[in-house]
Amino acid sequence: MKTLSLLALTLTLGGVLISPLALAHGEAHGTHDGAAMPMEQKPWGIAGSAAQVDRSIDIRMGDQMRFTPDRLQVRHGETIRFVHHNDGQLLHEFVIGTRAELDQHAAMMARFPGMEHDEPYMAHVAPGQSGEMIWTFNRAGEFDFACLIAGHYQAGMTGRIQVLAE
Repeated sequence: MKTLSLLALTLTLGGVLISPLALAHGEAHGTHDGAAMPMEQKPWGIAGSAAQVDRSIDIRMGDQMRFTPDRLQVRHGETIRFVHHNDGQLLHEFVIGTRAELDQHAAMMARFPGMEHDEPYMAHVAPGQSGEMIWTFNRAGEFDFACLIAGHYQAGMTGRIQVLAE
């Protein structure tokens, strides 16, 4: 009886601790235009909308574990439509963040390789497909982007965004 109570308590606590991860990392993959996503300010900006787009930038990604281009310059306040093209045979993603946040998330992805996520600053693109996301850079500075799929980040699938002050 005591063993069953302990097991029930362990399962309950495990569910409580894992639930935030499940909520933060949904199962949706594909295109983000910021419209249906929460408008949460991040150090590197905030989700934008199609009506705000100042320009588009094409990003190519492939199984060589590289982005083309891998260095970008945008202006403070600019809203960019990123159009991602996956030229490879593997799933790839484009995630914007600070180096520290990307390092932390990559470590979590390495521990839980099947983990899926869906945030407005992330785009997941299936092999041979295209996707997009819209992001407003309302903070000047240097930020990073990466593919956080286990092994891709570690192989150097990263890039840098310089947001120029006004």
